[in-house]
Amino acid sequence: MNYTAARIFDQDHPIICLTDAVHGVEAKILPTLGNRVYQMTVSHQNILYYPSGELSDHFKSRSLGGIPFLAPWADLLDEQAFWANGKRYGFNMSLGNVWGRRPIHGLLTDSPLWQVMELAADAHSAQVTSRLQFWKYPDLMAQWPFAHEYEITHRLADGVFELKTTVTNLSVDPMPLAIGFHPYFQIPGVPRDEWIAHLAARTRVTADEYQIPTGEMRPLDIPNPLPLRGQILDDGFTDLERDEEGRARFCIQAGRQTIETFFGPNYPVATIYAPASSPGKCEEFLCIEPLTAIINGVNLVRQRKYFDLQTIPASGKWIECFWIRASGI
Repeated sequence: MNYTAARIFDQDHPIICLTDAVHGVEAKILPTLGNRVYQMTVSHQNILYYPSGELSDHFKSRSLGGIPFLAPWADLLDEQAFWANGKRYGFNMSLGNVWGRRPIHGLLTDSPLWQVMELAADAHSAQVTSRLQFWKYPDLMAQWPFAHEYEITHRLADGVFELKTTVTNLSVDPMPLAIGFHPYFQIPGVPRDEWIAHLAARTRVTADEYQIPTGEMRPLDIPNPLPLRGQILDDGFTDLERDEEGRARFCIQAGRQTIETFFGPNYPVATIYAPASSPGKCEEFLCIEPLTAIINGVNLVRQRKYFDLQTIPASGKWIECFWIRASGI
């Protein structure tokens, strides 16, 4: 078969491997580490940055890489609480599952609570569907008291990697939606200073010194395409340019090597993250994050500084995809 889907183990850690042999693409997912994609290889070259070290080391630390899932909020909040339906929900910091004065990256980046529901391959694709039933776990519900669940399907077909997310609100109140993904892209063997980024955005989000949006927006004020030599970015972008299917295309390029990511219509925001290299460490990646809202959007609504927050009605569902494709690798 051209497509295969298999479960293997590394030091007792289950790994899901999806393979597209015709296009030379393989994706590896760690269900018990936040359902995180930690490798996507094209012609045996990994296009996702992941910190070095043994796989078991990553289960002991909070380091990020690959494609982490950020929920029930993505990136930062401006206080140890969130607002929904006119109410303030303060976090119980003693539970140890919320971190920071400005809480970051939600509750699920390294969650072991995902269950693999289906693993399948046929003549057209390879895929795995996993589910996290948020409502079952008191320590999660204590922080975000909306009964809901997540389902993610990772699918390889025709050389394209699709990540489809379904969020089901099981509660009796509308639930704010502020989720996203944090893909760490790299062009193998080429320094970031030699990459060029193409941005599908018309508007840049203005943020304060803590990277919390102020509510102000401004027209895109950086070159596009953007040479990444010397660039340091941690910025939000919106008002995305879309094709006839509603997809917004971002990419990085170095010569003939190109990595593209396409956001579906329900991802209206991108955060672009290109940090400075720290001493003894070279940050050779660019994060292009599909988000359902700007950073801290769930709290900016109450401050009347943001008006585009998506919500899921009681007993409703939200579904969206983003896609990754590489060429010339």
